Amino acid sequence: MKLITEDIITAVRSSSCRQVLSSALLHLWDVFSAPAPQGRNLLTLLVLCFSLALLTGLLMLLWLSDSLRYSSQTCLLTSSIYSVSIFLLSSLIPPLRCVLTLSLPTVCTRQGRKLLLTASVMILVLNVIPNISSNVGSVARILKCTAEGFTRTLLNSSEPLNAAKKDLVLETIKVRREDLSLVTNLRKLDHFTHVDLSAVKSRNTLKHYKLLSNRVLAAMFVAALIFESARYLKSYLGSVQFDNEHVSKEDEAERKGCPTSCRMSGQEFTSCFLSLLVVTLYFMAITLVVALDHVVFLIVQAAMPWILEFPPTTASISVDYKVKWFPPALCLIPELCFSRELTHFHRDYSWTFDPEPSLCEASVAPPSPGVSLLLGFLWILSYLLVFIEVYARRLRRNISASFFREQEERRREYRREKEVQEAQRKQKHVTSVLVR
Repeated sequence: MKLITEDIITAVRSSSCRQVLSSALLHLWDVFSAPAPQGRNLLTLLVLCFSLALLTGLLMLLWLSDSLRYSSQTCLLTSSIYSVSIFLLSSLIPPLRCVLTLSLPTVCTRQGRKLLLTASVMILVLNVIPNISSNVGSVARILKCTAEGFTRTLLNSSEPLNAAKKDLVLETIKVRREDLSLVTNLRKLDHFTHVDLSAVKSRNTLKHYKLLSNRVLAAMFVAALIFESARYLKSYLGSVQFDNEHVSKEDEAERKGCPTSCRMSGQEFTSCFLSLLVVTLYFMAITLVVALDHVVFLIVQAAMPWILEFPPTTASISVDYKVKWFPPALCLIPELCFSRELTHFHRDYSWTFDPEPSLCEASVAPPSPGVSLLLGFLWILSYLLVFIEVYARRLRRNISASFFREQEERRREYRREKEVQEAQRKQKHVTSVLVR
């Protein structure tokens, strides 16, 4: 009996704690969404706005320093200006408070999903595709370096040719010292080869452009989020018909005692199914590109050792030089009428074509596992947002209704008139059918 009494007291206390906490949160929300609080509520509003500005300012500081890699001075200055501006504007301008509050459920709607898909494509373009190009470019650079090594060896192979020419000239001089015309012609073989190979300077600008693109993408994300929230609020305040289609069904269900806050209508389920197909198609294409990055890396990694182990090639020149003398006067004696060989010069000259692969820089960039995990996380988050979107739209309507109660009353009046007109139309239709 004592244990039962203790359990009852504990349950009552926990229930009362939950009620107190719920009442406190409702009171804070009423103060935060009030257009012009008075007295203690004004002080509570200032504390809430200060807490919001301080928390978001710290998050912005971490975001700017860790993700976007701004300098510490720039991060502190930007976060301080942002916090002060948010505190003053949110305290003085209630619509701005509403826009800032709407930005959270806006992330979970179709606009937020579009931003996630755009961010995924940008990450793919800035990280995965350059990595594929870098690996393919590494193979191209190795092939180019190897071809330059062959060319350099070929153009610098004039030494064996000059040696062959020198030996040939000396041998000719020994045979015909008095006739130097042949020697003069052979000396014209002399030549000079000058090879101008410019050094290729590579600049590491890809990382700088990646960081700059990430900063631009972050600014666009925040601007689009605020713009979508402001556009929704403008449409909510400008038209009683805007986003006011399915609320009447929810009100009717609540009047019957069956709250539908966690249920989806058939139209909402169909919309979710179509959105799932779109997200799946997007990320299937992204997955193919990521898989291509891994395939290219494996191929390049397997082909790089074979390219770097390209063997040197040996070439040779064979010089065969004969000098024969035929005196016509000796033909008077038939036995002496034949050509006489004065010299027979035969020599082989060889050299080696070396592509010099050891001098070529070979760097293969593996796919980043962090990028793949990030894309997978965005994929899962996009799937979740498809189902959360229904409840995010309802939450966005409720937030706008809390800040602008008079506009919500006008919207409710419009729904009631629309329901009355719909009932009258159905009654007329039934009456006309009965008359017939």
